[in-house]
Amino acid sequence: MQRGYPVVPGFVVSAQVLRQFLETLNSSESLVADLPHSSLHLDVANWRQLQEVAGRLRQEIITASLPSQWARTIFTAAQEWETSCLIFRPTLAIPNVPTPTQGMGNISGLLESVFCPCDEEAIASALKRAWSQLFRARSLLYWQRAGVNLQKINLAVLVQPVENAIASGILHTNPSGWEIEATWGLGIAIANGEVLPDAYYIQQETGVVLERQLGNKMLAYRVDDTPLLASWEPAPKSLLTVDGNCLLAYLLEETKQKHYALPEEYLQQLIALGNQLVSELGTNLTIKWTIAQKTTVPKLYLTQVSAPQSVITSLHFLKGLGASGGRVVANAYVIVNSLSKPEQLPKGVILIASVITPDWLPLLQQVAGIITEQGGLTSHAAILARELGIPAVVSAADATTLTQTGERLLLDGERGEVYRIKNEAGEGVQGRIASGEDLELNSSHHTITPSFHTPVTPHLPMIATQLLVNLSQPSLIEQVQSLPVDGLGLLRSELMVLNILDGQHPHSWLLGGRRAELLELWADKIMQFARAFAPRPVFYRSLDWRSQDLPSLSGGLPSASQSMLGERGTYSYLRNPAVFELELQALAVVQAAGYNNIHLLLPFVRTVEEFVFCRRKVEQAGLTQVSQFQLWIMAEVPSVLFLLPDYVKAGVGGISIGTNDLTQLLLGVDREQGQLAEIFDERHPAVMGAIAQLIKLAKAAGIPCSICGQAPALYPEIIDRLVQWGITSISVEPEAFERTYQAIARAEQRLILAAARQQLGEL
Repeated sequence: MQRGYPVVPGFVVSAQVLRQFLETLNSSESLVADLPHSSLHLDVANWRQLQEVAGRLRQEIITASLPSQWARTIFTAAQEWETSCLIFRPTLAIPNVPTPTQGMGNISGLLESVFCPCDEEAIASALKRAWSQLFRARSLLYWQRAGVNLQKINLAVLVQPVENAIASGILHTNPSGWEIEATWGLGIAIANGEVLPDAYYIQQETGVVLERQLGNKMLAYRVDDTPLLASWEPAPKSLLTVDGNCLLAYLLEETKQKHYALPEEYLQQLIALGNQLVSELGTNLTIKWTIAQKTTVPKLYLTQVSAPQSVITSLHFLKGLGASGGRVVANAYVIVNSLSKPEQLPKGVILIASVITPDWLPLLQQVAGIITEQGGLTSHAAILARELGIPAVVSAADATTLTQTGERLLLDGERGEVYRIKNEAGEGVQGRIASGEDLELNSSHHTITPSFHTPVTPHLPMIATQLLVNLSQPSLIEQVQSLPVDGLGLLRSELMVLNILDGQHPHSWLLGGRRAELLELWADKIMQFARAFAPRPVFYRSLDWRSQDLPSLSGGLPSASQSMLGERGTYSYLRNPAVFELELQALAVVQAAGYNNIHLLLPFVRTVEEFVFCRRKVEQAGLTQVSQFQLWIMAEVPSVLFLLPDYVKAGVGGISIGTNDLTQLLLGVDREQGQLAEIFDERHPAVMGAIAQLIKLAKAAGIPCSICGQAPALYPEIIDRLVQWGITSISVEPEAFERTYQAIARAEQRLILAAARQQLGEL
């Protein structure tokens, strides 16, 4: 017990122990010989070098001998708990950490807990594995970009017993209301995102449960070698996977899935403990809890309590849709009149506006985060933020009226929440809060509980499905081109050229006699991408603008109604082909420079006649004289479902499914309206059925079928079906690369396993 609280016991292996271990490493490796005093000044943009260095460092640490008395000391202390399983929780302290660079604020998940059996050999291995995470590729990338010197990092490890649990979860406390998450078994299922936990919304003053939401809990975790003899948990019928250490995941019986995990009596105990902690530590806490079944009487324990070192004065005073991941702390900059694009913005602010249109892109290059009152997950603000790699929350009602310029905010792009920050200690807190630095109950030092996702992942499995990226900003080429991707699946021309138009619509350039100048700039931009990805393919999507998307660039553009669709896509080329002809000439210039990897993707094609018109323009520009050239269309207008064979006969060489517009048109929901987010769902049976049909039609016609909308990145679970249906390639934003790659690998492995089982069954 600590301060009378029922906490899980534990002890800390201090940071000094790690330093002693590194200093005693006997290695001929020059990289290792200087540890822990080396700053490891790496070229983190060199993906291969980063992977190689990280792999060598981790291998040296994991294979080195740990002094036997260290493991014996931990084992002896752990034996008092009479447990068969231990958890090693790495925790960080970084004194005087500088402000992380843009996009590097969220490091939750940078270090992961390690489970192991309670024996000396396993303890030694687990401790080294926990330490080695300090030198993973993703960790080294973070330290370099955040300007953190390795010598300043203190890594301690909290050791605790792991016992079987009836239920586990998290309590979030805040002045406006509490939220409890709960699942069956150990809490690792929540941490891994493998279940949708039950949710309880609590009124703090009365302890009354205002609302309950039953989650989706198909599996649970328990300690591997403990017999399930207690009445609270029947023996699992289907064991899924054994953790390499001491955990077992199993499928829950269907009846259990339909019941709430947290028993009523423990719910009230948890609320009482929460009130007690709030009175001592403050109003904003994250409390991890478990109901352990160690004896005949289950008992509620607290496994971890975290309170921010800086005071968050109101838990998500703004709530919207998490549109782009990451957390950042910065000053607010409020734009009251979003109809007029500002001339400039202060650097490093969180921009708050009613709505953001694509022509704001040049301004967004220097902001730290974005909050909009309107828009959904596929809105312009969301897409721009994801491509630029900055956190964003959209559909946050009344954001411009509830916030004032200059306020200190924490923006959480994962949860879709915005907090007000007050620093009671009077010291700079941006770096610590952006990193998620917490005060932990079980130890006396400040720690960071990390999860920073980066595309740099060691030992990626081979995949057969092509994985491409969506991109439009040349400034991001360097960090993306070294990724193991198969090419650029969507080069958004309308975003690419905004940085060269100097605030004028392309028509204004043409009317002003500046065609040659614009052509040179346009071709140069395309060539940067073609050169960087060669010989990998680059699919350039021609302009797809509506007049309301570019209110500040309206000069010279024929008037159009402010409809949801507008005169967009290939239809606009029929109305006025001048800019489209310039695009084609720019592509021809790139081809003439020797880059045969550039291809054309036509947007929002409504009819076969529109495609034929564009194909003739392409032929007149000479693009088809290069044998490698491919002419594709976006499959986003539902008419393609019925006319694809006709399109193929007319010369379509491939299709790319745009799930954003396809969903909008199939369900009749404006993708820009965040308040309709519950209806705008790419997983709707009608949308998934349309995607399946398009893939089937493409296979029958013998043409490739890609998908480049947001659906695979937002909902990786649909990748199973895409791979099963035979999708040729999947194209996502760079931030979604890693999780998409892993999802494709898992999907392909499941198909291979199913085929093998079927073959064995037929023998």
